Amino acid sequence: MAEVHPPLALTMGDPAGIGPEITAGAWQAMRTGPARFAVIGDAGLIGRHGVPVREIGTIGETPEVFAHAVPVLPVALATTVLPGQPDSRNADAITTSIARAVELARNGQAGAVVTNPISKIVLKKAGFAYPGHTEYLAALCNVPGREVMMLACPELRVVPVTIHVSLRRALDELTTDGIIAATRTTHAALVRDFGIAAPRIAMAGLNPHAGESGSMGTEEQTIIMPAMETLRAEGMDITGPWPPDTMFTPPARARYDVAMCMYHDQALIPLKTIDMTQGVNTTLGLPIIRTSPDHGTAFDIAGRGVADPASLVAALHMAARMAEHRNPT
Repeated sequence: MAEVHPPLALTMGDPAGIGPEITAGAWQAMRTGPARFAVIGDAGLIGRHGVPVREIGTIGETPEVFAHAVPVLPVALATTVLPGQPDSRNADAITTSIARAVELARNGQAGAVVTNPISKIVLKKAGFAYPGHTEYLAALCNVPGREVMMLACPELRVVPVTIHVSLRRALDELTTDGIIAATRTTHAALVRDFGIAAPRIAMAGLNPHAGESGSMGTEEQTIIMPAMETLRAEGMDITGPWPPDTMFTPPARARYDVAMCMYHDQALIPLKTIDMTQGVNTTLGLPIIRTSPDHGTAFDIAGRGVADPASLVAALHMAARMAEHRNPT
């Protein structure tokens, strides 16, 4: 991997979760490599995990610091952090970290944003108005409604067309136009940010057996297939609708580059089952690159020294690769 410049901006996530610990672990795993990052958060929390930390004034100082210490752009916390005990009084610091990372990426000082896990419940108690990270990032980038969530591991990429809503609401919100918009964004990102010249896209059915010719549901015929016809007319390689219960087997996965899924769990269950350790969440449709580990805050193990940084390391490396594809030197 070529050296990534500018550095990556890593948010602190919820300070009471495993974010500080996996950040320390990620730095230990990556300190001698070309991909460098600066953390926007509290230096003391990271230093608790046995790594050297240095506060910096600008993200541009990252390259000279990274090999020796974790570079940190400081964000003040409102109250003391106890691992595993989230406190909504620190919500402003959490969202400030995200907003600063986005600003750095948008003005070109950061090559990408990588986000540590947040707790939606903790933020909601403090008045956070967004369903999750994805929607907040879209608002910060002034492209609300254009965000698309993709989960990726070495064996699979998946995109849920509907995201952070109940299953009942997802069925109501699934539309032909929504499938078309999400697939267009995904196709463009695979070309631009992943270097796939002609992406192969598999479209999942909604119903068991993809509706079984209408006997188990008609959404495939009335909603999904019209979207596929439009996308094929635009020159995209689209197959399906695939029966959801068979499209994630190894032979099936070898036939496509991404699976477009109709709702959240249809996409995330197979991805996390196949490889949660290397799973990465990336937001498509933004003017910046954003990735994240595909797990949560893990308050139950925070502070115990057992958190695995592998997914964060994978997210950092994916962000670096995407930045190289988007801005080749």
